[in-house]
Amino acid sequence: MLDFDVVQLSRLQFGLTAMYHFLFVPLTLGLSLLLAIMESVYVMTGRAIWKRMTKFWGILFGINFAMGVATGITLEFQFGTNWAYYSHYVGDIFGSLLAIEGLMAFFLEATFIGLFFFGWDKLSKVGHLTATWMVAIGSNFSALWILIANGWMQNPVGATFNPDTMRMELTSFYEIFFNPVAQSKVVHTVSAGYVTGAVFVFAVSAYYLLKGRHIEFAKRSMTVAASFGLAAALSVVVLGDESGYTASQNQKMKLAAIEAMWETEPAPAGFCVFGFPDMNHHKTHFEVKVPWVLGLIATRSLDQQIPGILDLVKDAEGRIQNGLIAYQALKDLKTNKNNQQARQLYKIHSKDLGYALLLKRYHEPILGANIEQIKQAATSTIPNVPWLFWSFRIMVGIGLFFIAFFGIAFYLSAKRRLDAHPMFLKLAVMILPLPWIAAELGWFVAEHGRQPWAIEGVLPTFCAASALDVGPVWFTLIGFVVFYTTLAIVDVFLMQKYIKLGPVKTLLKG
Repeated sequence: MLDFDVVQLSRLQFGLTAMYHFLFVPLTLGLSLLLAIMESVYVMTGRAIWKRMTKFWGILFGINFAMGVATGITLEFQFGTNWAYYSHYVGDIFGSLLAIEGLMAFFLEATFIGLFFFGWDKLSKVGHLTATWMVAIGSNFSALWILIANGWMQNPVGATFNPDTMRMELTSFYEIFFNPVAQSKVVHTVSAGYVTGAVFVFAVSAYYLLKGRHIEFAKRSMTVAASFGLAAALSVVVLGDESGYTASQNQKMKLAAIEAMWETEPAPAGFCVFGFPDMNHHKTHFEVKVPWVLGLIATRSLDQQIPGILDLVKDAEGRIQNGLIAYQALKDLKTNKNNQQARQLYKIHSKDLGYALLLKRYHEPILGANIEQIKQAATSTIPNVPWLFWSFRIMVGIGLFFIAFFGIAFYLSAKRRLDAHPMFLKLAVMILPLPWIAAELGWFVAEHGRQPWAIEGVLPTFCAASALDVGPVWFTLIGFVVFYTTLAIVDVFLMQKYIKLGPVKTLLKG
């Protein structure tokens, strides 16, 4: 059994690296599409101001894109360094998705981004517009394949464990691609990126209006951002509802933990707006609920129950005991591959094999575990409920705020009154950090809510890690934090520099 401290450090390293990387991804997604929209208007109208807008926001996009690449590359290397058994166990599936992302999306994006920056005087208007749209499509394709890979970790369809090779193997690429968890995750996450891009453009433009600079440039940029941001904010909330439905089908413990639902309630369950979850006493203090809402969102029905945390723990106990039968059958097959009885037993109980592996934290060999250890392993399937509960509610609150904000922005834009409300412009500047906060909280809910699984129901996180010493992991963890913090500071410095220069000086300087 691996030293659990190493596992925790590896989790912390990967989590911090991913969250640093995701500081840059949403803005890349949002700005790439906004650039394509702005340049499309330029090509259709021929008005030079839209070309200047595309160039200026393109410079800020380029800075952010470079930082995203620098922070993203090391994530893939960590699968081989810190998560070697994970790579061995599911490399046939997960590795293929990452390879497709690199070949289909990243190369496309990287190729056309050069044409975007250096092709203004070498390509026709339509040719350059095509390159800009290819950058936007490439950015979204990249997100598509990464999120399909992540969705498979949340709901591992289209693959099965082969008892002869002792690895997961691909059985249906179609099922993996059209995995409902992956599809809802793609549209929800990408829409959140669009909101980030819209908030960024709107906030910077509001700053210019408050300073009395680049008035026409700022008004047009805000008009595009307002309509784009409203559509994106509505999409985030609507598609977040779909994510709740898929979680009720495939990740029942995550949903119950997010809602701090300890006991199974009569259908339809109420939505807990406020409360203080208590992990020690398995209850939620000062709970305020809205009747029926959770049941309607999560089950699309009035009569389907949502199981509570404690009932799911009892279910996990049963699955662990069934998984032990599959584990014993695997041992028998390793001794004799022609043992048909063992093969049949494994086939019957194979879906619960991952639950038996949870016992490795409590007893080795797992076949000798007692009832108390089985209960401990089952209880370990409960993630940190208070963290999930409040992270989710803050994220949702920010999402609803953006709908209201962009609704007002769209109205003022339609009335051509964006510059008549300085308090609203100041608010636009102040809320600039909010989309990043919401995005990071969303990833925390998605990933921490899956614990203790690296792959939901299949491979526990502590089984997926490499057998490393604590020292090297600490060294690389500190190194990554220092390096990525430096990159984040450089990114903010460069962004501020070019924003303060403004579109005219920036383009002359370029």
